[in-house]
Amino acid sequence: MDDTVMTQSSEAPVEAILRDELAHGDVVLGTIGPVLGHLLANHDHSLFSDEIVSRVRGMIGDIARQMLTAQAEAAEEFDPRGYAERWQGRLTQALLTNARLVAHCHALALEWQLTTRLEARNAIDPVLSPLLQALVASDDAPTAATAMAALAAQARFAQRQRRMELPLGELPAEHFQQALTAWLEQVSAEDAKSAMTAAARLREDYDESVGRLGLLGRLVHGMGAGVLAALSISHAGAAIFLSALAAASQQERELAVIATNDRQLARLALALRAAGLKPKDIEEQFLYIHPDVSLPEGFDALRADRAMELLASSVRKSAA
Repeated sequence: MDDTVMTQSSEAPVEAILRDELAHGDVVLGTIGPVLGHLLANHDHSLFSDEIVSRVRGMIGDIARQMLTAQAEAAEEFDPRGYAERWQGRLTQALLTNARLVAHCHALALEWQLTTRLEARNAIDPVLSPLLQALVASDDAPTAATAMAALAAQARFAQRQRRMELPLGELPAEHFQQALTAWLEQVSAEDAKSAMTAAARLREDYDESVGRLGLLGRLVHGMGAGVLAALSISHAGAAIFLSALAAASQQERELAVIATNDRQLARLALALRAAGLKPKDIEEQFLYIHPDVSLPEGFDALRADRAMELLASSVRKSAA
């Protein structure tokens, strides 16, 4: 008998439902890059909200502005800001062709959308959550210091998202390098020297571990078995919750963010179960994130290891 048939026939009904929903979610994931790329390039906002598209374009444009300003300063231009404004549109268009960089900014825009929705609907502070407050007050000095740095980084993230900005230093290492590469590839021969000098300075100043995502990751890692406390979005706040969900369900953080979208309900449910939450606790998280959605019948019988297997299978297919 075919192995696929055997696997499907041995599945509980709820697993079959979730697998089917996850497959639909995978189709949506596969369209995000091409659709978003088209909208950003053509200003057609019919499929994505104006807010998300504008925020992604704003962040990409801000990245371009920072690199061009650094280049102008290295060239000792009289007006670095004016130089950056003059060439920003061209570099922005070049950066928008990088699917991974755009996807990262898209995830940040979705995270901020979730954060503001939770603040408006549930009065969850976008910066200082109860968990972060407790970590800041920790008796363990390194934990308290990291939490304080994360608090400051989250406050800056909130301010910059309102202005649709993204500092180069906040990019993960992979995306930081992609941005620099895209910039240097389109620099003219006469500007190559100043651009290379600027890129070297930016690389020297870059430290992924002190960025917001690096600090959140360190906090979550330091919690050890206590990470379950970070999987309560009302207690942890969106930022720590998403980092904890990614770590505990063994997904990239960007995918954990996308899992909170209303087209990825099965992915969110499976990620929370794979992370170790009990069904009643998962229902509580859905009350905050998707208050009008109920878990499928039989979900309470789904084991955490089976949820992890289903999730891992989906991630592999999405990456293929």
